[in-house]
Parts: sequence; C-alpha cells; structure tokens
Amino acid sequence: MLDSLKKQILKLDKKAALAKAEHYCAYQERSQQEIRSKLYEWGLWKDEVEELISELIQTNFLNEERFTMAYVSGKFKIKKWGKMKIKKGLKLKGVTEKMISNALKTIDYDEYLETILVLANKKLPAIKEKEDYKRRYKLTTYLMSKGFESNLISEVLLANGLA
Repeated sequence: MLDSLKKQILKLDKKAALAKAEHYCAYQERSQQEIRSKLYEWGLWKDEVEELISELIQTNFLNEERFTMAYVSGKFKIKKWGKMKIKKGLKLKGVTEKMISNALKTIDYDEYLETILVLANKKLPAIKEKEDYKRRYKLTTYLMSKGFESNLISEVLLANGLA
C-alpha cells in the first residue's frame, strides 16, 4: 500500500522529469537502461520515457559510449576489476556487446597483468593455508572472483614464482 502511495506522489510531468533526469545524468555517467528505469520509477509512460531519453541523447546528457568508457576505466583503475567482471556489469546495464568489446580494448595489457600481480602479492600474506597447492588455489580463486581470466592468472603467477 505504501509503495502505491509513493508512486502516486512521485508522478512527475515531462518537463520536471527532464530537469530531474538531466541532473541525474550530470551527477554521474548513466546507461540508457538506468535512465529508463528511473523515468519509469518516476511514473512516466513508455512513450514519454523514450521521448525524454531521445532528448537526453540529443543534448548529450546521455551518451552510452561515454558511459561505457567511464565504467571500464573506473572499475579497472579504482576497483581493480578484471575484464570478465567488467563485461558482466556492463551487460547487466544493457550495453551492447560491440560497445563493451571496444571499451575493454582500451585497457593496457601490461597494466592489466601488473594489476593481477599487485593483487596477488597483496592477497598472498592474508592466505593462512600451509600447503602450497591449496594456497595457489585460494589465490587463483580470489583473482578469478575479481574478474581476471584463469589463463592470465596462471601466466602471471608462474612468471613471478608465485605458483
């Protein structure tokens, strides 16, 4: 009951919704899907939502390519995520496969491998396992959970004497 009451109160007219959406986009890069969900949440109808999204794209408040590049850069450089986890996150945000692929190509390969090594060296002291193969397994599992590819993890660990 409270939810339906909230939705009735939240119903915005198109002009107010556009202003609010512009502010929402200006604060942080957003995907079209995020904006679409927010507009529906604000009580707009499908045709109004699509019209506002089109207007946000024309005024450059909404740019899917810019969003994708910012997402990839932030998740890799700040969160230290691997390509697999970044790709999954972008798919959940409704970004096209081609755009994801292009954005992931901007990650420097050497920097990517270096990130795996840094994370491995940081995690290793925290693993209390005594047996080498179990330590290696836990380290590999951790790095895979960060979204790095198992073949690259093995390559980095072997090359640096961590495997």
